[in-house]
Amino acid sequence: MRTLVVIPCLNEAAHLPRLLLDLLADPKADMIVVADGGSSDGSRTIVSDMGADNARIALLDNPDRIQSAGVNRAVAQYGEDYHWLVRIDAHSFYPEGYVSTLLDAAEKNRARSVVVPMVTRAQGCFQNAVATAQNSVIGTGAAAHRHVQDQGMFVDHGHHALMEIEAFKHVGGYCEAMHCNEDAELDFRLGQANVSIWLEPAATIGYLPRSSPSALWRQYLRYGQGRARNVRRHGGRLRLRQILPLFVPFALLSLLLAPISAIAAVPALLYIASILLLGLIVGAKAGSACGLLCGIPAIIMHAAWGTGFLQELVMHPRGVPSRFGFKANNGSPAS
Repeated sequence: MRTLVVIPCLNEAAHLPRLLLDLLADPKADMIVVADGGSSDGSRTIVSDMGADNARIALLDNPDRIQSAGVNRAVAQYGEDYHWLVRIDAHSFYPEGYVSTLLDAAEKNRARSVVVPMVTRAQGCFQNAVATAQNSVIGTGAAAHRHVQDQGMFVDHGHHALMEIEAFKHVGGYCEAMHCNEDAELDFRLGQANVSIWLEPAATIGYLPRSSPSALWRQYLRYGQGRARNVRRHGGRLRLRQILPLFVPFALLSLLLAPISAIAAVPALLYIASILLLGLIVGAKAGSACGLLCGIPAIIMHAAWGTGFLQELVMHPRGVPSRFGFKANNGSPAS
C-alpha cells in the first residue's frame, strides 16, 4: 500500500533540506509533496532543486496559505494513487524510519489513523523554559500526545501523523475554516465515523517551540481561538486543563483594580505565585537552569489560550460555517 507524504510549508528553508533527506531515506515514503504557501526565504527553490534530482519530491502551490488547505489540496491532486496519508510539519524532528514505524503500528493495531506524542526541544534559554513547560503538566495538562507513553493506546485525538486517505476523504478532509485546531476537529469527525485512532510512542517526534514571548502569545491565542471554534461546532465538554485557563485573563485583569483595592489583586497574585512555584519544581526535576523559569511561559500560554477562546466566542457567537476539502459522507468509511 503506497504512502503519500504531505508537508505544509511557509518559509521553512532552515529545516527543509534535512527533513527531505530524512524522508527520502525511508523507503515507505513513496511520494513527498511540499504544499507551499508562498515562501519567500528560498524554500521553493530548495524543493524544486531536490525534486529535479528525485521524482519522489514535488512542489505544490498552496494559495490559501493555511496548513489544512495545503493538505487537502495535496490529497486532491495526488491522493488517488495512494492508500495512506502522512502529514509532516517542517519545523519538527522525526525519528529514523518514521513513515515505516507508522505503517507498522497501523498494521499491528488495525488502526486507520495513527497519531504520535510530541516532545518539545529547545535552542536557547527562553525556548528551554517553554519546552520544560510544554513537556510537563504545568503547560499542557494531561494531554496524552504531549507526553511520551510507555505503551501505545487508542485515543480520541493526538498529533496527526498517518491516516487512510479513504477515511480522510470520507469525512470531508480538513475543515479549511479551521486555521488552528483543525487536527482535533478532524479527529472528532473520524470518531463519529468509527475510525480508530492509535497513539504510537515509538514514533514520538521532537518540536521546536516559539523563541520569543510575543510569538508564544500569538501561537496560543490561535490555539484558544481554534479550540473555541471546535467546541462551538461540535459541542462537548472542555477538560479541566482547558477550563482553568479561561479564568486567567480575568485574574490578570484584576491587577488593574489594585490601585483602588489591594484585595482585587489577590486572585492574580495567588495564580502567578502558584505557577512560578510549580515552575521551579518542574524545572528542578528537569535538571535545567533555564527550565526553572518555565512558570513564565506557562503564564503566557494560559493567558493567551484563555483570551483566544473567549475572544472567539465573542466575535463569532454563532460559530463559523464549515468548509471541507471534500464532500463528507454519512456513516463509516469502508474498510
